[in-house]
Amino acid sequence: MDVDPRHYEQVAIKDNDIHNVVLSYLVHNCYKETVESFISCTGMKQPADCVQDMEKRKRIFRYALEGNVLKAIELTEELAHDLLEINKDLHFDLLSLHFIELVCTRKCTEALEFAQTKLTPFGKVQKYVEKLEDFMALLAYEEPEKSPMFHLLSMEYRQQVVDNLNRAILAHANRPSYTAMERLIQQMTVVRQSLNQDHGKDGLQPFSLKDFLKG
Repeated sequence: MDVDPRHYEQVAIKDNDIHNVVLSYLVHNCYKETVESFISCTGMKQPADCVQDMEKRKRIFRYALEGNVLKAIELTEELAHDLLEINKDLHFDLLSLHFIELVCTRKCTEALEFAQTKLTPFGKVQKYVEKLEDFMALLAYEEPEKSPMFHLLSMEYRQQVVDNLNRAILAHANRPSYTAMERLIQQMTVVRQSLNQDHGKDGLQPFSLKDFLKG
């Protein structure tokens, strides 16, 4: 019989379940050394091909974050050879990171040539047109960091693309693209929102994940 959502806080959680949640997060984010230490301390069994997979993904993400996106693309194609061919959105975003790197290093001629050969073909698809216009507009500014499109040059944008790449690689290998921790938080948020609706105006306070995480 299912537990009433209002009584979830009274349910006992096994240590092994907690360990699996933590391990899922560490493997997902390629914290190789921490994974090895965690497995050693808890006595858990190491997932098959865990270390090798993390090493490959970690190299790809490091190259992408450090500005060598073409190398990241090359390694991605080696690890999942048809991924970028299938996932055009991801391929476009990765190519855009290289374009941005050229713009940031003031290699405008090289950036324009790269855009013409690698990015322009995406312009045949309507959903890419607006993004292409934003990227090309960066070339019009002597200081692109001060342009209205400055967010495209941010580490947050680069991290977002890398996170999407990570999820795509995992999904391509038939592995969960979200960690167990993320899925638990999603489920918890849905349950709490559902309880708020059930209780109506006089029930629980509106659920805030931010406030909940603060404890």
